[in-house]
Amino acid sequence: MATTEIIVCMTCRGPGRVDGAGAALAARLAALATDAPYAAVVVTPVACLWSCGQGASAQLRHPAKTSYVLGGFAPGDAAALLDFAVAHDATADGEVPYDRWPSGVLGHFIARTPPPSGRFS
Repeated sequence: MATTEIIVCMTCRGPGRVDGAGAALAARLAALATDAPYAAVVVTPVACLWSCGQGASAQLRHPAKTSYVLGGFAPGDAAALLDFAVAHDATADGEVPYDRWPSGVLGHFIARTPPPSGRFS
């Protein structure tokens, strides 16, 4: 069964170009993801997402849904990112209604990408 995955950049510098912010965000996401309601979300660290000017950054993806690239996170934003991932996972198409966006992700969106079908709903 497919699930929403958070791809998180391990080499990102965070807001203010703070070294280690990406690794700290990845560690915090992984620690929180072991507990309900986040246990269904997969956290995958990667070396770089090429969004260095907007780190710490992450991508929410699912093989059949709209995906999102977000940036400008500090480690303390991990729960908000996971809350958005849970909301994303609960949708049929990945389109989370604006009123369900956690306040901690507002202003962090860089891009959305269509699902493999190539069409947004």
